[in-house]
Amino acid sequence: MSWWGKLIGGGFGFMLGGPLGALMGMAAGHQFDRGLNAVDLEPGNTERVQLAFFTATFSVMGYLAKADGKVSRSEIQMAENIMAQMNLDAKQRKTAIELFNQGKEDDFPLNDILHQFKIECHRRTNLLQMFLEILIATAYADNQLDKAEHLALQDIAQQVGFSSAQLEQLINMVGAQQQYSRQSSHTDTKTSLNQAYAVLGVDSEISDSALKKTYRRLMSQHHPDKLVAKGLPEEMIKLANQKTAEIKNAYEQIKNSRK
Repeated sequence: MSWWGKLIGGGFGFMLGGPLGALMGMAAGHQFDRGLNAVDLEPGNTERVQLAFFTATFSVMGYLAKADGKVSRSEIQMAENIMAQMNLDAKQRKTAIELFNQGKEDDFPLNDILHQFKIECHRRTNLLQMFLEILIATAYADNQLDKAEHLALQDIAQQVGFSSAQLEQLINMVGAQQQYSRQSSHTDTKTSLNQAYAVLGVDSEISDSALKKTYRRLMSQHHPDKLVAKGLPEEMIKLANQKTAEIKNAYEQIKNSRK
């Protein structure tokens, strides 16, 4: 049975405990007994991490969407697009929306949520990076990253263990990926090639060997099966597939341009 099936079936007890457990409890409409222990979900258990990822992602998306003081239609659409890609059923979708709405509340316990989320992920850096990339994409939903959103991302990144430099690299890469995926066949070839380099986070002077090494590293970081094994909810595998497709297309364009 999947993490979601166990949640609905009550097999998680109070699930994670702490702020993440309380947040999901309210969103899923359960009244969990704080005295129960999820004996089959010890820290590090894949299904437990999947539950934590789902809970943290949609709630912090809501928090970030409101960071600039308003939630734009494009930010809501981004959240809805992710839900659509996940093929959520009616109950899952309702829970994701409730988590998003809880993240928008003034008393949303961001620091507590991120602290527990980092612990639950237990040094799964690639999983935490995917979490940040989803949030960055949410902030870029309206094709711009304003100061308030940037500051919020800096705070979130720091709390889950990423430096400012690492965050900036991710912001540049995610922004480039979104532009690259939206480009039309009429896009100027030079502009498209520049975007392809940005998707991989490298400059045009990189050597062929270093380019291949970067490509392989990025593909490994976003490999769907590896991410699911580390705790990415299986419903989010399409997001990882999309990432790897963008990385591969960019690499192939660069490689072909060098022939």
